[in-house]
Amino acid sequence: MEQPLIETKDLRKYFKTPKGNLHAVDGINLSIKKGNTLGVVGESGCGKSTLGRTILRLIEPTSGEVLYNGDNIIGYDKRKMNQMRKKMQIIFQDPYASLNPRMTVSQIIAEPMIVCKTVSSRRELNERVYELMDKVGLADRLANSYPHELDGGRRQRIGIARALALNPEFIVCDEPVSALDVSIQAQSLNMLMDLQESMDLTYMFITHDLSVVKHISDQIMVMYLGVCVEMSPTDDLFKSPLHTYTQALLDAIPVPSLKFCTKTQNIIKGEITSPINPQSGCRFVTRCPKASAACTRENLEIKEVSQGHFVACVLY
Repeated sequence: MEQPLIETKDLRKYFKTPKGNLHAVDGINLSIKKGNTLGVVGESGCGKSTLGRTILRLIEPTSGEVLYNGDNIIGYDKRKMNQMRKKMQIIFQDPYASLNPRMTVSQIIAEPMIVCKTVSSRRELNERVYELMDKVGLADRLANSYPHELDGGRRQRIGIARALALNPEFIVCDEPVSALDVSIQAQSLNMLMDLQESMDLTYMFITHDLSVVKHISDQIMVMYLGVCVEMSPTDDLFKSPLHTYTQALLDAIPVPSLKFCTKTQNIIKGEITSPINPQSGCRFVTRCPKASAACTRENLEIKEVSQGHFVACVLY
């Protein structure tokens, strides 16, 4: 069996608050094979971005393991982790806030190569910067432009070029198209897929838009309040969603057709469970129309109900 490039085991990240621990990421187990894309979806505040940053150790985990090619990187010291940074990168959600407004396009893209000393001369650095700009579709004439002079699509391309500068193997894409217009979203997604094919990249693609994640992902993980409620190959999830929350997310996807304008939607009702010291049982129980007393008795383990299709629900 092929060893996954990225794997987490019981990964947890809690934040201390005056009222107790906020369970942002709570016992996540996932694996991503080399060259594949795992889509992570869920509502805002479900822990998607925290999970991605914890895997990269931009945020230190509370407990658990993060395995890269079978090695647990949580135990790495600063020097060893700095070497790992070359292999693991991130594309941030906001294409403006993540760029230094006082640096030009070429300086932003060159910075990681200068810091990690991956080039030996100024000429080699410049050649590499223009190569990356060409790869992500940025014109050479923009090399001396500043981020505020460019639109959102070009800014995000700078962020993508910067993430590619060190030739990584794994990239966390933290909602990289959510701040862009629909037409620009499509261009960016197609570019990311082309780059993945040409550079043999592995993605963890974080988004709240299921229609986007269907386009790019091999496998999808659905998160709710820090836990994984369903994980499945992309086609299986869209054909037969099992968890009530997943079904509601799919039902919320807009259908661009007048035939479906009278379609009845299953709107989620009820209060959201507090993520601070949550009670045992299913965290979706207060909003689930199929909830029963069994849902509150104990924490649910995610179970495989068909090949590669996992769900955490007492109904299965």
